[in-house]
Amino acid sequence: MARTLAFLYGAVSYLIFFITFLYAIGFVGNMIVPKSIDTGPSAATFARGLIANVILMSIFALQHSIMARPAFKRVWTRYVPKPVERSTYVLAASLALILLFWQWRAMPELVWNVENAVGQYFLWTLFFLGWGTVLLSTFLINHFELFGLRQSFAPLLGLRESTPEFRTPGFYRYVRHPISRA
Repeated sequence: MARTLAFLYGAVSYLIFFITFLYAIGFVGNMIVPKSIDTGPSAATFARGLIANVILMSIFALQHSIMARPAFKRVWTRYVPKPVERSTYVLAASLALILLFWQWRAMPELVWNVENAVGQYFLWTLFFLGWGTVLLSTFLINHFELFGLRQSFAPLLGLRESTPEFRTPGFYRYVRHPISRA
């Protein structure tokens, strides 16, 4: 029963992440989603909006960085079972982003704008290439491990936990995550 619950928890956490990821694309791109970076409640002043939005981004950044640290994980896994530790991290990161989307304050003044059609096409191309690169990078290492699905699914199949190996495929040969040890 515990293995089934761990798998369901991992699957639900992944689903929340995936929906949050898709919403983030629409949020940043100012398209499709009901509330985006330029919509919703407007900050009273530029400074208040900037402060509120920096706080929201900092919540995500701190959660994302602190929970990824080995020292935090050593303490954390005393309370959270190992098969759902990564899924819990992914869920917490998703919830931090959902909070950001919900509480984001649109800036009262225009921050920047590109009116040139060639410039717009160039920026949209970079936008979609960037999101594509983010998604591709997860599959280059191990998408299902990165988002906790492998860890929550393996016990259900009776598989033993394996230590992920450090690999540098594709552009990881040139760029490393700041926490990587190699």
